Amino acid sequence: MREKRIIRQNEKDLIDFLLNQLNLNPEEFPVDEYVDEYEDGKMGSISLGGDVSAYAGDLIQVEYVDSDETPVVITLTKDDKGHLLDLDFWKVDFTKLLEYPTPDKIILRGNV
Repeated sequence: MREKRIIRQNEKDLIDFLLNQLNLNPEEFPVDEYVDEYEDGKMGSISLGGDVSAYAGDLIQVEYVDSDETPVVITLTKDDKGHLLDLDFWKVDFTKLLEYPTPDKIILRGNV
């Protein structure tokens, strides 16, 4: 089993930003203090504490361009109870995320 770590402020800020883009109140979607990193944190994806087998869809999908000019797709997902499940990063060339995105660098396109 992976070891949990405390969620970082920049991760909380990004989640709040994404929820605000959906006109959802972040206070109605509490995030656990502890998260699991996927792939040892290589791309930045984290589990927000839900049951991975209870995936019920994407809330929002946005884009970001990492400092090496490689596109990254960021998806906030929910479980079948309506709780936040994952903050998922997919860097299109599968390399390590170099710079964590800030809301001002997020590209909004055709959200879910």
